[in-house]
Amino acid sequence: LDTGAGFPFAINNGTGWIVVASELDREAVDFYSFGVEAQDQGTPPMASTASVSVTVLDVNDNSPEFTRREYGARLNEDAAVGTSVLTVSAVDRDANSVITYQISGGNTRNRFSITSQSGGGLISLALPLDYKLERQYLLTVAASDGTRQDTALVVVNVTDANTHRPVFQSSHYTVNVNEDRPVGTTVVVISATDEDTGENARITYLMEDSIPQFRIAADTGAVTTQMELDYEDQVSYTLAITARDNGIPQKSDTTYLEILVSDVNDNAPQFLRHSYQGSVYEDVPAFTSVLQVSATDRDSGLNGRVFYTFQGGDDGDGDFIIESTSGIVRTLRRLDRENVPLYSLRAFAVDKGLPARRTPVEIQVTVLDVNDNPPVFERDEFDIFVEENSPIGLVVARITATDPDEGTNAQIMYQIVEGNIPEVFQLDIFSGELTALADLDYEAKAEYVMVVQATSAPLVSRATVHVRLRDANDNSPQLKNFEILFNNYITNRSGSFPGGVIGRIPAHDPDVSDRLTYAFEQGNELNLLLLDPQSGELRLSPALDNNRPLEAVMRVSVSDGVHSASAQCALRVTVITDEMLSNSITLRLADMSQELFLSPLLGRFLEGVAAVLGTPRHRVVLFNIQADTDVGPARILNVSLSALLPPPAASRFFSSEELQERLYLNRSLLAATTAQRVLPFDDNVCLREPCENYMRCVAVLRFDSSAPFLASDTVLFRPVRPVPGLRCRCPPGFTGDYCETEIDLCYSSPCGAHGRCRSREGGYACECHEDFTGE
Repeated sequence: LDTGAGFPFAINNGTGWIVVASELDREAVDFYSFGVEAQDQGTPPMASTASVSVTVLDVNDNSPEFTRREYGARLNEDAAVGTSVLTVSAVDRDANSVITYQISGGNTRNRFSITSQSGGGLISLALPLDYKLERQYLLTVAASDGTRQDTALVVVNVTDANTHRPVFQSSHYTVNVNEDRPVGTTVVVISATDEDTGENARITYLMEDSIPQFRIAADTGAVTTQMELDYEDQVSYTLAITARDNGIPQKSDTTYLEILVSDVNDNAPQFLRHSYQGSVYEDVPAFTSVLQVSATDRDSGLNGRVFYTFQGGDDGDGDFIIESTSGIVRTLRRLDRENVPLYSLRAFAVDKGLPARRTPVEIQVTVLDVNDNPPVFERDEFDIFVEENSPIGLVVARITATDPDEGTNAQIMYQIVEGNIPEVFQLDIFSGELTALADLDYEAKAEYVMVVQATSAPLVSRATVHVRLRDANDNSPQLKNFEILFNNYITNRSGSFPGGVIGRIPAHDPDVSDRLTYAFEQGNELNLLLLDPQSGELRLSPALDNNRPLEAVMRVSVSDGVHSASAQCALRVTVITDEMLSNSITLRLADMSQELFLSPLLGRFLEGVAAVLGTPRHRVVLFNIQADTDVGPARILNVSLSALLPPPAASRFFSSEELQERLYLNRSLLAATTAQRVLPFDDNVCLREPCENYMRCVAVLRFDSSAPFLASDTVLFRPVRPVPGLRCRCPPGFTGDYCETEIDLCYSSPCGAHGRCRSREGGYACECHEDFTGE
């Protein structure tokens, strides 16, 4: 009755048996008390109750349980054997349970033991501890009720006892540090070891002696610089360093640190002098020593080994070298003081460190002069202009030379060495002044050419001096009588009349600077000649373009503005006809020119020809003068002429054959009277057989009237030039460009009605019919 929900018992309604309805747990409820009622089936039913008590008996259904899953303890390594570490405790809910404890794991080398005491397990130290071997133990402790068990973890941390002193690995350390390391550089970290732990193993480092260049970090043992190092001042330091632990009592160890300062290239070479000066003669041979430079370097080893160089400096454009080891400066080639009198060199002393350091030094080399340069004129040729008629003693110029040498080597003396004979000029030996010693006449000599010499013993140089006189108007113009011979050949071709300038009046003024003017004084009233008054150029009047001969005598004057002169001008117009040309010949004169023939040999030649032919001079007509261009360098002049028969013959000409015969047969007489040698006549062009295929050569002579006037100092001559040529004609019965086509000459019935034509080579023949005769 009144059992409530979850009541673990039930009762059988019929039998009254009480049974367990659900699982019992003594540890939860160990005793039950309830009432039971019995009721009949009657009416009214009757019931009775009873009280039932049930005690739940214990069975071993619960394992022991530790009160904590993990335990921790600290134990000094020097704890005595038997020292209690800690007590573990387990609880078993079963009744009358007896719990036993044991260490089931982690008990390395059986250092610990456990005993049951007062319901717990007391863990004690069974053997001595060693911190170096084990610093922590993880013990597994089991609690058992005989059947069931539980485990817990016990962590035992072994604490160090200050049993060890700090120990350096070596009693002496040696390190190297470069001298250029900055302040604060860590040189080395010195460390000691202490087998203790915690504060016992915390080491403090200190230096026994106060060395200002270094300090040591108390906690790390790092030795750092606190001042700049200098190898050149001190090369090594020895520090006594102590390592002290923080245990009680403190323990320590001492070592010695030797710091070797390594040299770095922190010093540049230093020359013994701030600059160097030397001198050398300019003519010394190459590789002559001039001076020696020297430098030192405070560094050691390669850093302090010095060599010398011009590289990166100034070696005088390669004129000097410096020996790398000795520092001797030498010339590399011949020097020239006149080009470079003073050298400003720049050399370097360089050490062999990495990187190398270098120091410059200025070197001045003075080049001493020797007399190795001759005097030099400003020019190779001097042009000096002097007025003619200048007074004697006039200094006309000063001719000087320069000598790039110096001192006595540059003293110069002057003299005229050529061209002053006779002695017209004088050259001052020291000043070079050129003085006139005689009258200077432009017309006598317009230019003097002299060679002057400048001497700086033993060296000399020369120059050519041209003294050119300036002309003054002290001479009158010169004009000779002259002729104008106009051979007028009238042809059908237009433009043969010379309408342009035929020449100029042959006046000459010895004063070359004079400007001449020209004029006709008389005889040219009809303006047969047209004159340019400034240039003296002459033209023929168009009125002369006819077939009438003419002869006129005029007077011409020329003036230079101060002086004047006049002369006779004869104009002769000769009409050249075809008959005259067809009866002409051409003589070949040896060693003759056109100018020489016209003046003065023309008149003598005409007189000589007239004498040989026995006819008056005026009946001999010379119409051409022409140099022979087919004979190379030989001077041969071709002269063409014709001649009228002597009186009483009227207008008949000598034939060409007769002229050739008479003049050639009498060429010795002609040479004697004319002072000219007549050569054999030129071959006829047909004698060379220029035509082919049996063509017949026919000489053809044409004449050209367009040639310009020829001029000499007394004659203006207009030639009519013969133009030789040839023509090739086919023989009878042939035609074509090369006479290659034969013609039937009988085709045109040349024999008439009473004859029969018979063709034959080169022509034909006529045979007369019966009863007929004749050609």
